Amino acid sequence: MIDRDTYKKMNREELTKFILKYGDELLGEQGKTIDLPALEAELSKIKGIGSKRLEEVMTVIEKFLEE
Repeated sequence: MIDRDTYKKMNREELTKFILKYGDELLGEQGKTIDLPALEAELSKIKGIGSKRLEEVMTVIEKFLEE
């Protein structure tokens, strides 16, 4: 997990890389699928990530998964 102090210091690119790395770890543990609505729900629980930032992060994740 990531605490508020850590992610507040991250810029957008660093946070995106962290989230994608976390997603890769989840894929390794659970197989080759990822539940995007569940991921979005978990990310929305991180204090300080509003709906606009969450939407941006989800767009990057979805774009990454399409490649």
